[in-house]
Amino acid sequence: MQLGLGGRRAVVTGGSKGIGYAICEELLAEGASVVFCARHGDDVRSAAERLAERGTVSGVVCDVTDPVDVEQMVSAAARTLGGVDVLVNNAGGAHPGGFEDLSDDDWRRDLDVKLFSQIRCTRACLPHLAASPAPRVVNINAVYGRYPDPAFFATSVNRAACHNLTKVLAAQYGPRGILVNSVNVGFVDTPQWERIRAARAPESTREELLARLAAAEVPLGRAGTPDEVAGVVVFLASDRASYVTGAVVDVAGGMGR
Repeated sequence: MQLGLGGRRAVVTGGSKGIGYAICEELLAEGASVVFCARHGDDVRSAAERLAERGTVSGVVCDVTDPVDVEQMVSAAARTLGGVDVLVNNAGGAHPGGFEDLSDDDWRRDLDVKLFSQIRCTRACLPHLAASPAPRVVNINAVYGRYPDPAFFATSVNRAACHNLTKVLAAQYGPRGILVNSVNVGFVDTPQWERIRAARAPESTREELLARLAAAEVPLGRAGTPDEVAGVVVFLASDRASYVTGAVVDVAGGMGR
């Protein structure tokens, strides 16, 4: 399938590891140029060196919870790429815990890294997307936004807000040709699960925890891989998804009943 992404210019947040890194790989494989960001300089440099073997890419150190950082990152990306056609809002992280476990600061941090990062990055990219012939925004979210789990209480609440952000952006900017969609993930084997394991099951390995959760909740009976998510994201960023906007696509092995 020809996706028509050759020459497109993409910005990917949280692109140094896991799902974000896999998305960068897929975009580069389809001929897009990519600027990605992450918080830690060492991670950015390492990922940029590896991705450079696949195409035109550069990395920027950026904390998406900092509005100034976001504005500077997007400005630098637009200068480097000559514009922005695709924004993938992938930055985020699981914050496990039930209602009584979460302080006000926990809620603020979780909202900031999930909902407000998508708001900030989309707002900063909007003038560049408006000038693109094929503008796309893809927000990476979680099935918990529609399938609440008290063990991931903050994620369940905040990802529901992210879903509605996707919907209202699609409605407002559809007349301007800007397509906005969401990809929901479930149990995908990424480095952030090490933090979840430490909080929820310190006696288990990451693989054991994922296998146990998948057996209980995923009809396919296994965790997903980052490249399985990336393939759907890149499709939504492509010409082949030119009549898809406001969609929320689960890539979760059937999880989220």
